[in-house]
Amino acid sequence: MNAVEVIDLKKTYSTKKESITALHGISFNVNEGELFGLIGPDGAGKTSLFRILTTVLLPDGGSATVNGFDAVKDYKQIRNCVGYMPGRFSLYQDLTVEENLSFFATLFNTTIEENYDLVKDIYVQIEPFKKRKAGKLSGGMKQKLALSCALIHKPKVLFLDEPTTGVDPVSRKEFWEMLKRLKAQGITILVSTPYMDEAMLCDRIALIQHGTILSIETPQKIIDSFARQLYAIKAKNIYQLLKDVNTFEGTLNSYAFGEYLHLIFKTYDKQNEARLLEYLDSKKHVEVELNAIQPTIEDCFIALMN
Repeated sequence: MNAVEVIDLKKTYSTKKESITALHGISFNVNEGELFGLIGPDGAGKTSLFRILTTVLLPDGGSATVNGFDAVKDYKQIRNCVGYMPGRFSLYQDLTVEENLSFFATLFNTTIEENYDLVKDIYVQIEPFKKRKAGKLSGGMKQKLALSCALIHKPKVLFLDEPTTGVDPVSRKEFWEMLKRLKAQGITILVSTPYMDEAMLCDRIALIQHGTILSIETPQKIIDSFARQLYAIKAKNIYQLLKDVNTFEGTLNSYAFGEYLHLIFKTYDKQNEARLLEYLDSKKHVEVELNAIQPTIEDCFIALMN
């Protein structure tokens, strides 16, 4: 049995002026014990999907099951077997760390002591501050408290909606180490993120944009499917370089990527490199550096969008 099954799921938000489709009939499944990533920018539909799967929101079409329960009909059973960590910190800011955790344990008719082994690795990092009000915690500490509260009733499926957004790099790394340990305990984890580098930490990923899934595979297989040779190019005047590279007749696509531009030619021809360098020389560019490189998940995402 799959931990999560989504079939042709649709969601539209309507106002007096317009209708916005958040999910365009998406379908996928998540295996039991899998760490599954939903990768996409803001507005891609990630939060709408998670809210439907955690029974906070009703779909407008299609169906979904979580741990074998229907996301509409069996909402009570789903709420008892899933943990949900929303994108915004949603715990009680005027309660202490300890009070928040105790409150959520009580909601699920359990205690901190009963499931302490599950949250121990996370909670020990914030336990010294257990008497501090949640609203006074740092971003990384809030993140750890929210995850502890989502786990305290020992869920079978854990939904984490952009859990590392706005968190410092060290806390991000620590968080993903925690997810690996939770996965080792048999918990199925669905995590959404706009950070492409986090995609490589998942077993499988779904790339999503404008409510449509572009690809579902292991991160490495998505990278391996990149069909063209990718190049990195830079010059002294990077802004003018982008304009000129895009006007070169052999360019299929180019875009800024850190201190470089990433570039794809229309056809694979070694002469393209020489022609481009000649063209840029005629445009008075200096200190030009052009190298063939391996694509990243972000390059794959951009290629699929185009």
